[in-house]
Amino acid sequence: MGANHVAARVAFNHGVDVATAVVFRSSITALVVGLLLVVQRVPIRLSAKHRRALPAIGVLIAVQSLCLYSSVARLPVALALLAFNTYPLWTALWARLVYGHRPERRVLLAMPVMLAGLALALDVFGAASGLGAAGQWSRIGAGVAFALAAAATFGLALVFTQHEAGDLDGRLRTATTMGQVALLALLGVAVQGGFHLPNASAGWWGLVGLTLLYGTGFTIMFTVLPRLGVVGNSAIMNVEPIFALVLAWAVLGQSIAPSQVAGGLVVVATVMWLGLRRR
Repeated sequence: MGANHVAARVAFNHGVDVATAVVFRSSITALVVGLLLVVQRVPIRLSAKHRRALPAIGVLIAVQSLCLYSSVARLPVALALLAFNTYPLWTALWARLVYGHRPERRVLLAMPVMLAGLALALDVFGAASGLGAAGQWSRIGAGVAFALAAAATFGLALVFTQHEAGDLDGRLRTATTMGQVALLALLGVAVQGGFHLPNASAGWWGLVGLTLLYGTGFTIMFTVLPRLGVVGNSAIMNVEPIFALVLAWAVLGQSIAPSQVAGGLVVVATVMWLGLRRR
């Protein structure tokens, strides 16, 4: 998943827009997983609960996809993912609001630590950049807002998946979700006047890369996730920004200040502490 977002930034740097990227990655993923359903003869049986839940999950993942790629297009990849990867806090919040599940004590203890680490990673006061708080937020504000919106919608999608569609075959759930996301993104492409395709070979490599990498990561995640549980154990996936930081440095030449790296490590360590908790 980290490599997918680095590939996406390569595509964005060479003429691809967010809606086009989401259409390509989602439609190809839906087709491939759909073929797997046919080849492996997976029974397609949806209960009334599944029929109610899947459209909502599809809309949420579509919004999350557009928001997160919009953030990646505006921020260094690792920072966009760090802001997005506050979603374990959102899952706890949504689980409380929607299903009345009280958050565990560890989650409550982790919240201020994670947010403090995120503030340091984003350099919210502009100390590392030398721009001051106002200058820094004028530069990162839109990207951070998109990342947090993606985290909120993704957290809600995870909660719905766990409670309303957790018993559904992961391949069927992935195919239906990706199909819906592709259709919604295609509407976005139509509204903006058509596809924005790469203007250089690097952009095509980025578009192909994000499609293959996302499809693989998404399928694995949504197949395994219901077996792990959402509110706590999904947090272990937050090692993604570490890989993204290294890959973005190697591929894109992006780097952040040492204090921001330290803040990122605080976030990752906190969510790993959450994810590795004992049952």
